[in-house]
Amino acid sequence: MRRGVSETPDQRAAIMRAVKSRDTSPELAVRAVLRIFAPGYRLHRRDITGKPDIAYVGRKRAIFVHGCFWHGHHCARGARLPKANAEYWRAKIARNVARDARHQEALAALGWRALVVWECELRDREALEKKLRDFLD
Repeated sequence: MRRGVSETPDQRAAIMRAVKSRDTSPELAVRAVLRIFAPGYRLHRRDITGKPDIAYVGRKRAIFVHGCFWHGHHCARGARLPKANAEYWRAKIARNVARDARHQEALAALGWRALVVWECELRDREALEKKLRDFLD
């Protein structure tokens, strides 16, 4: 679909169904960095609050890999909203942000430490590795 050409609701629904919630490119990139110095993680554990993307159960560490748009990050990509149906997207992203905050609080109450890795942070691999190492030490 070309930019500027409007989509039908059925086409938009098909596009949204194709958006993955696990094993995304950003998540795979974070896992590739972790495999170098901290293997042994578990993926998408439903028994852990918030179902973190990556979990170190024994260490009580949870890592969430968030897309900037979907989770309302304060970067250029996260700040941009679609022009079509803008109010829906504003509310949707606000719900995601509130849900993420609830999960962070619940994990802390259970003695877990949580880290959010933002999609935009993947551009600087050295900084990402340092952030992950500091979190896991």
